[in-house]
Parts: sequence; structure tokens; C-alpha cells
Amino acid sequence: MIPRGIGAVVAFCAAHARWVVLSAIVVAIACGIFAGTRFRLNSDINALLPAKVEWRKRELAFERAFGRFDLIEVVIEAPTPELAAAATSDLSHALIRDKTRFKSVDNASSADFFARNALMYQPLQTLKRTAQGLAEAAPMVQDISQDRSLRGLVAGLEDALLGLQSGRLTLNDFARPLNLVSDSLDEVLAQRPAAFSWRALTEGHAPAPNQLRGFIEVHPILDFKSLEPGQKAEDEIRHIAAPIAARDHATVRLTGPVPINDAQFGSIREHAIRNGVITVALVLLILWLALRSARLVGALCMNVLIGLAATTAAGTLMVGAFNVISIYFAVLFVGIGVDFAIQFSVRYRDQRHKLGDLRAAVLTAGSRIAIPLALAALATAAGFFSFVPTDYRGVSELGLIAGVGMLIAFVTSITVLPALIVVVNPPGEPKPLGYAFLAPVDDYLARRRRPILLGTAIVVLCALPALHWLRFDYNFLDLQNPRSEAVATYRELASDPSTSANTAEVVAPSLEKARELAARLEALPQVASVMSLASFLPANQDQKIPIIDGAAQKLKGAFDMRETPQPATDAENIDALNEGASRLAEAAGKHTGPGAEAARRLAGLMTALAKAPPSLRDKASQTLISPLNADLADLQASLEARPVTPQTLPRGLVADWMTPDGQARVSVAPKASANDIPAMRAFVTAVLAIAPGATEGPIATLSAGDMILSAFIEAGALALISIALLLWLVLRRPGDVVLTLVPLALAGVVTMEIMALIGMPFNFANIIGLPLLLGVGVAFKIYYIMAWREGTTHLLQTPLTRAVIFSALTTATAFGSLWLSSHPGTSSMGKLLALSLLCTLAAAVVFQPILMGKPRKAAQSLGVNR
Repeated sequence: MIPRGIGAVVAFCAAHARWVVLSAIVVAIACGIFAGTRFRLNSDINALLPAKVEWRKRELAFERAFGRFDLIEVVIEAPTPELAAAATSDLSHALIRDKTRFKSVDNASSADFFARNALMYQPLQTLKRTAQGLAEAAPMVQDISQDRSLRGLVAGLEDALLGLQSGRLTLNDFARPLNLVSDSLDEVLAQRPAAFSWRALTEGHAPAPNQLRGFIEVHPILDFKSLEPGQKAEDEIRHIAAPIAARDHATVRLTGPVPINDAQFGSIREHAIRNGVITVALVLLILWLALRSARLVGALCMNVLIGLAATTAAGTLMVGAFNVISIYFAVLFVGIGVDFAIQFSVRYRDQRHKLGDLRAAVLTAGSRIAIPLALAALATAAGFFSFVPTDYRGVSELGLIAGVGMLIAFVTSITVLPALIVVVNPPGEPKPLGYAFLAPVDDYLARRRRPILLGTAIVVLCALPALHWLRFDYNFLDLQNPRSEAVATYRELASDPSTSANTAEVVAPSLEKARELAARLEALPQVASVMSLASFLPANQDQKIPIIDGAAQKLKGAFDMRETPQPATDAENIDALNEGASRLAEAAGKHTGPGAEAARRLAGLMTALAKAPPSLRDKASQTLISPLNADLADLQASLEARPVTPQTLPRGLVADWMTPDGQARVSVAPKASANDIPAMRAFVTAVLAIAPGATEGPIATLSAGDMILSAFIEAGALALISIALLLWLVLRRPGDVVLTLVPLALAGVVTMEIMALIGMPFNFANIIGLPLLLGVGVAFKIYYIMAWREGTTHLLQTPLTRAVIFSALTTATAFGSLWLSSHPGTSSMGKLLALSLLCTLAAAVVFQPILMGKPRKAAQSLGVNR
């Protein structure tokens, strides 16, 4: 029935070839117009995951409450804390004014607030020492505060050197501060960019990396119709930041969900045209080698384009907007759908050689390819449709579109392609298409059938323990280009414990409940740190305020600007520099040691600066005085101690940790690395035991990975069951079904064994390769089982093997375009597809004929004449 029905369709299309081709072109144009006008791309990766599962509900609720969906994290880094704070403050104010690109802008680091409340955040004993030091330094602070010039700085230095006379300080105590000043003056005199930090000088140690950073959280207006929804906002941030960064010697980098996703899509697009041209050229070359006729290659290509247009229109109609995974249907259609056309074309060429007549060859090819082609198309489509019921929406939609595409490819291969062949009328075939040179291989495999089967079984079984090391990579960042700014910045922040990038999040009903929950979570051995809004409320405030008030009284006169001297002239600055150099040289005397060396070094630089052009003294003054102004202002403000409460914290900071209705966020950082999956699971289990509503970070990552793994296992099982059922309905012999599925299973097992041996993990992208293995593999196996049932012998020498090999090469080339992608996730998908295709080709061409053995008699076949 199937051969007769398909034969009748092929005969009709061959008889009305011109009308069929014209109708197909019109339909393709209509589909193209429909798809072109209705095509939409939803680049929102949140749309790939289900919204109804419990872990996802918690994640969505948290992200809605605290605005973590559409976030650009602007990271500002500068040589000093003062410059970082200034650049962060100025950039945040500049961004706030742009309402066309940004919905909201928050200075997440709140650098101004913490600088002005620095004393309140010091531990109690440290604060006592700081207050004592400030009291002793009052004269120096007064000199510097009231005369903010090189003259005033030298006066402050002379006040500091008085400590040597009292014996309270030694010259070595001055080594570090003197060298810090010298380092900056070195840069000034060398006319290089220079920076100086009074905060680093007074704190007695180099600033920590987090002190040199500022953070701005930007919620941009996104365009999800674009492949890079946040690109315009990111470009605007960089444009606004450029002059500020140049002024403060700062670097501005963007990270967060939006830039990381944009970088991902940008890397997918990178070199796409070049890779596409290379792929098309290689596919055309392979088709030429397979078909040896430009007319036939042209007919096949037009057939594929017509099918692709129809599939695109069908996909647009079914899903509305393609997502970032379902858009790969085009590669799959070309890679797998072209197989049907190659099978028909090679069968036609074989019949053309035997019969000589064009129409007779087309009709005979249609009749003989009918059952294997129909069965292969249905089995491949069933494999893809098995993804439709899964929770992973990205792959579910891909399965739906690709499954329909396989049916469309089958239909065009028995309608449009025969008509095109008749219209282009390729030349006859002077030579047989088989591989006669493989006869010795065929004979050897037939003679050594049992040892080869046994040897294959032993090798595969011995390699099974390797599957223990086959792993799934749960780290989404491993799918991104590590050289992209967004990913590199995120990795850098994630490695800094102070930023806690990879944290689980819990929402408590109140701040008090958040305190209690934080205390319980902090006691877990798997937890490194816990933060909430309460973490920003200083401890022992009642004891600290009197200490700060006492220091303020001692420094009260230091900030009295009513008796400020007249601004220093350049001549006065020169005199002061020379005087300061003399005092330093006198202090160093004939002493040895780091302090004396530092004093002599600075004395020499001050003398050189006094002799330098006025412009360099102006630059030195700007380098030293600009940060001093900010630090003195912060010091003066910090001496006006007031209790820090949730009401006095910066609004942006509070919004980041508490909702308007009083719910409080608790952030829990793990001790283990994000790549240590067993440790991450232990962390997640421990956190969920105390806070069942926890989400984000490792919880979301592991939940998503587990869901996707389950989806693929479920889809794989459904695919095998549906393919097995389909094979049984057509083949009607359980043994033949087994002979078809065993090589398919073998190819899958060997693929995974090789992955384990070469260290290639599964990930969120390349796992798509497994169902594709089923789709491609089952088609090849069906072609061989049907030829074997017809009684065909020496399968390696037949035109079928030629068709399968060139079909595999075409598919490998199409998938190889993914391997060439700059995007690591897409590239890993191409690598796995190439590996699985190699294994399934070997299983079909070499292993399956050996497994099947001698064919049955023609009388036992489906009734198709040999």
C-alpha cells in the first residue's frame, strides 16, 4: 500500500512536473512572505524555562520582588578608593538623567554613605585606636584642612615629623607614607597618569580590591525583538562613562544577566556569515561528489529551500516567536532533511543507469524508496516530537518545529524533488554507483562476522566503567565566551568572597525574622557568609557614638575655615617644597634603614618638583589635593555620628534588601566552588532544610540542570518507545526491530564512552545532540534493514552505502558550522553532533550489516521486487 501510494504521488508529480514546480515555488514565496512579516525572535532566556514548577515559581517571585530580571551591573574600578567613589557617584548621577534607555539606576555600592559613616563600621577596639590617632594628629589635620595646597601639605608633614622629637615615633614608622607620596610624585614628574589615596595612607595598608570598585545597578529598557536586547542601553552606558573614566583613570565594565546574555547572542552571531558561506560551499561540494550533476545538485538545493521556507512558516504559525534554541531548527532541517533528498536522488541515479529512461528511473526510485523513506521520516519526526511534552520549553518548541520539518522534508522529497528532476533533465548515468572496490572488505566482514561481533561487544562492555566519569556541566558560564567582558568580569567578582556572586537567596517576612534566619544559616558548615539588611547596621552603636563625639571635639578647630590663609602662590609652594625637602634630609641625616631611605627619596623628589615647570606642580597639587578634599569631607561627616538604622540607609541599598511591604532578603554564600557539584548539592540541601523557600544561585542552577536532564531522559525514553512501536507496526518482526535498534543503542553508548574518555561533559547546549543522534541514526538503520529485508547482499558495495555516506557528510558539514561558532555552548553542540554522527555512521555502515548477517529470501520480504 505505501509503495503504491507514494509511487502514484511520484508519478503524478513527474507527469505534471512544471506545474508542480511552479506551485511549489509559489507556496515557498508565500511561506517566505508570511514568515518574513510574522517572524519574531524572543531572546529572553527566561522564556526557555517553565514557570509552573515549584523551584521556578520561587525564583520568579524573588526576581520580581527584588528586580533581578533585567539587570546591568556596572563595575567601576580606579587606582584609589577616592577615584572609584567619585567616578561611581558621577556616573550614577549621569545615568539617572537618561530616561529613554534606563528604567532605574541605583548606586549599589553606596560608596558615599559608607565613606561618611566609616567610623561607625569600625570594630569597637579599632575605633578606639582610630579616635586616639585622630586626636594626636589634630594639628596636622588642621594645617592640611585649612591650607589645601602644596604649602599646607608640607606644613602637615612638618607637624608629623615633630613626633620624631618626642620619641613617640621612629623614622621607620614613616617609611610607608613617605613612599606612597614619592610613588605619586614619581608619576607626576615622569608626566604619567598619577593617583594618590589618603585613605590608603591613614589605614596603614593597601586598599582591598573591593575598596577600589564601585557598583551601579541599572535596569535598562530592553528590546526582546533584537538578538541582543540590552545592546543599546549598554552602548549608552559606555558612551556616558567614557569622559568620567578618562578623568578618574577608571575602567568601566558591564556584567550581570543582560550583558552576559547579550554577549552570548553576540558571540553566536560572530563570524556567522563567514561560517555560513564555508558551510554552504562544503555542502555544495559534497552534493556534487554524491550526485555528479550540477542540474541534480540545483534541484536538490531548491527542494531543500522550498522545504525550509515551509518549515519556517509552520514554525512561526505554531510558536509565534522563536526562542534562542528553537531557532536552530534551520540547521537541523538542512542537516537531516537533506538526507531524504539524497536518498531519493542516489536511488534515482542508480535506476537511471540501469533503465536509461529519465521518467522510468524517477518512478522506479519513488516506488523502491517509498517504505524506507517514509519510515525514516516518521521515525525521525517521532524522535523530535518526543521533546514536546517536556518542561524545557526551548527544546520542546525545537522538537515541535523540527518534527514538522521532517514531515515537510519527506513530502517535498516525493513531490517537488521528482518534479524538479524531470524539469532539469540531468544527463544519464554511464557507470554503476556502488563501491565495487569495497568487495574485499565486504567479504572479510562476512567471513569474520562472529569474532567482530564478539570483539565489539567486549570493547564496548569494557569501556562501560568510563561512563562513571561522564558528567553534566551545571555551570551556565562555561557555555559563554570566557573572553567577553561580561563573563570575565562576573568570574572575577565571583572569585572575590566580598562580592558573593554565587549566592542562594531567601525571603523572610520581616527584618527580625531575617536576623534569626541568618543566624541559623551562618551556623551551617557549608556556608561561608550570610548577609541581610541587618548586616549593614553597625554593632555597638551606643558605645561608638560617645567615642566618635570625643574625637570630634578634639578636631573641632581643624575644620574651622574662618581663619583660612590666602591661597598659596606658586612661589610659596616652591619655598614650601624646598623647606620640606630640607626637613626630610635633616631627619634622615646619616641614618640607615627603610625610613631614612624613604625620607631621602621624597626629599629629592620635592626638590625636583620645586625646580619643575609650574604645570607639574599644578598636576602634583591636583593629584594630592583632589582626593584630600573628598576624604576631609568624609572625615568631617563621619565625626557627626548618628545612629545607622534601616531608615537612614541609602534608599537603593534598602530596596536591594527589603521590599516595600517589609519582606527582607537573606543572601547565603557557599564555601565551595561553583564547579564542585557534590559540595554545591550539600550546600543546597543544608540551606533548603532550614529555608525551604530558598532560591537563586546554586539552587536555581542545580534545579534547572536536573530538570533539563530529566527532560532529555524522558524525551529519549519516549523517542525510543515511539520509534520501536513504529518499527514494529511496519516491520512486523520483533527481531527486525531489535536489529534496527541495537546499532542505534550501540552508537549512543559508544558516543558517551568516548565523551567520558576525552573529558567532554554534557552541558545545557550539547545535550541536544543525543536526540539528534536518534533522529539521524534511526534513518540510516532503517535504510539498511529495509535493503536487507529485500534480500540485498554485500551492502557496502551498494548505492545505498554511497547515499548514507554522503548524507552523513552533508549532515556533518551542516552541524560542523555549529562547531565553528565563537560561542562555546554552540561549538560544544557541534562537537558532540559530529562525534555522535561519526559513531552512528560506523554503526550503520559497518556494524549493522555484520549484525544482520545473510539476508532472508526475497519471498520473505515486504513484497517489494528486488
